[in-house]
Amino acid sequence: MSFSRSRTMPSALLLAGALVMTGCSNGDQTPAAGGGGGSGGGGEVEKVGLMLQDISNPFFASMQASMEAAAEADGFELNVQDGRQDLGTQNDQIDAFIQQGMDLILLNAVDSDGIASGVARAQAAGIPVVAVDVDAAGTQAAVTTDNVKAGELACQALVDKMGGSGNILVVEGTPTTAPQDRVKGCESVLADNPDVKVLARQAGKNDRDSGLTLTTDMLTANSDVQGIFAINDPEALGASLAVQQAGRTGVVITGVDGSPEAVKALQDPASDFWASAAQDPGGMAVKALEVGREIVAGTTPAERVTLLDPTIVTKDTVSDYKGW
Repeated sequence: MSFSRSRTMPSALLLAGALVMTGCSNGDQTPAAGGGGGSGGGGEVEKVGLMLQDISNPFFASMQASMEAAAEADGFELNVQDGRQDLGTQNDQIDAFIQQGMDLILLNAVDSDGIASGVARAQAAGIPVVAVDVDAAGTQAAVTTDNVKAGELACQALVDKMGGSGNILVVEGTPTTAPQDRVKGCESVLADNPDVKVLARQAGKNDRDSGLTLTTDMLTANSDVQGIFAINDPEALGASLAVQQAGRTGVVITGVDGSPEAVKALQDPASDFWASAAQDPGGMAVKALEVGREIVAGTTPAERVTLLDPTIVTKDTVSDYKGW
């Protein structure tokens, strides 16, 4: 995944971390090399707070693993928090990070606009905040996949596999920039393919359970469906299960992430999961850390948003995909 493409746009970045106390609001910390000061530690990053939407999602677990490795290699203290898809929880976590004197916060927000007040409090305390995977209002910088492009790639793969015509369902996601941008990308493809009709669309919680529930409802109301676009792999895999349980055949499903679970589905000849626009969650988190360190050292990024290129993986090409 290339880190060279940058431009300013409202996208952001799903970030991850390491050594987390799963399900707790006070996460565990890695051993620190220094004290950290809350105001940048004289330009040094010694204490990093990493906030993730939902650590049960393998995408964020991959971010966590990469940040854990970075903390061990570089000797900074890492505190990872699970937002559990709750805005109030993330606001409380930011307040705790302020009290703990973090030098840098890497934020994977559950609500891109709703977290603005928490970001402002951190910055008022002298702590830079970098958004990861999804953008967040008021952050100094963001690192994210080019999610519009990811949506375009996944939706084009769907349209191509359907032969350019048919009826589809769209499983959307939470009110953050990444899912919204992926839908925008898909809509741009559909605008060029008028013979593909969206019969229904519903917004899930970016997880398998909501993908299953919402797709089951939409399939019940719509008998003539040839394809499903989901904003990420967990929702796409939930949609796939819904199709199986409904006894439907001939339905093409695409998602976004390139997750290990998606790879298994792509490798299964019996699966209706056809393609995923792959991201690099570990690389994304490390890039966000790099950008954050530059800000703490006093350097403003040339572009506020750094976009990383996705790649499309299909059943036909999965054997060449290296994965996360």
